[in-house]
Amino acid sequence: MTSRDPIYVTRPYLPSLDAFIPYLKNIWQSKILTNSGPYHQQLEQRLCKHLGVEYISLFTNGTIALLTAIQALGLSGEVITTPYSFVATSHSLLWNGLQPVFVDIDPSTFNLDPSKIEGAITRDTTAILPVHCYGNPCDVEAISQIASRHNLRVVYDAAHAFGVNYRGTSLLSHGDLSILSFHATKVFNTFEGGAIVCHDKETKHRIDQLKNFGFVDEVTVSDVGINGKMSEINAAFGLLELSSIEEALAEREKIDAQYRSGLAGINGLTIYRRISDARPNFSYFPVLVDNSYPISRDDLYNKLKEQDIYARRYFYPLISEFPMYRTLSSAREENLPRATQVARQILCLPIYSGLSSSDVHRIISLIRDV
Repeated sequence: MTSRDPIYVTRPYLPSLDAFIPYLKNIWQSKILTNSGPYHQQLEQRLCKHLGVEYISLFTNGTIALLTAIQALGLSGEVITTPYSFVATSHSLLWNGLQPVFVDIDPSTFNLDPSKIEGAITRDTTAILPVHCYGNPCDVEAISQIASRHNLRVVYDAAHAFGVNYRGTSLLSHGDLSILSFHATKVFNTFEGGAIVCHDKETKHRIDQLKNFGFVDEVTVSDVGINGKMSEINAAFGLLELSSIEEALAEREKIDAQYRSGLAGINGLTIYRRISDARPNFSYFPVLVDNSYPISRDDLYNKLKEQDIYARRYFYPLISEFPMYRTLSSAREENLPRATQVARQILCLPIYSGLSSSDVHRIISLIRDV
């Protein structure tokens, strides 16, 4: 072990504490702590402008947002989704009484493979739940065409995709709904938080009712809603964070470039490629470690850990390998060969604002020295 500070795969970008104090004072003076207070409303408005979307509803976290999005669309039966994601993606289906149907991923993007979707559609299928993995856009055009042919809804788990543009427009404009996570590990965070992006006022109104227990007015409850409201303190932090988001993304871009240059040409190490016609947010830096690298992926993971460098195996194991999913016929390993291979090779290296160039160089050197 070393005496250096630990390096994690990501760390939250924290603006100046002094800059946050005035927000806290205003909250104390107003005595409005939650229930769509002034900072909550301001953050929704500014996020709409920054992200290039028309309607957004803030939530206490991304998982509750995903649960509510599925409820808002009234889905039933089966939903086609990916095994290569954080488990909250498919848990949101189980919580809503739906059955996930896993299909394999594209080996270059790690996103849901559109060519595999139609073969998984049955008369019980009502929706598709893809994930923009690492912020890399799904094949939204192909997925939209499939959904139209089969009258399916599309809900995008866009937890990684804050601020990503695809062919000149917000990636969040695709699908019926898109869900964001503002967890502390994300590019943009509100300590804890999330959001649903929708395309019309009526849908936003329904979502806002569902995140407040289903209340229509003081004496009327229309749905079995949940408490998903974001607090004023979280919203205030989001407003402060949003004011410096471009600087934070620029730092991440420099780290990404340093990794790509320093790790190029290493036998057995493949650097994740991004889609060329998308503006990325540099949320993660994934590499694949195959059998021609001198040591295994797990040995490299442990070697870095011994030096207080905490990379992560996002996403290993696959969702389909967890006990509550492995009995599904779609979860069998032979149905998911690409996702299985990627999960066994993936390693996400540290990338966050404040990670020094010297630390990035040290990580590169450790990987090269093997």
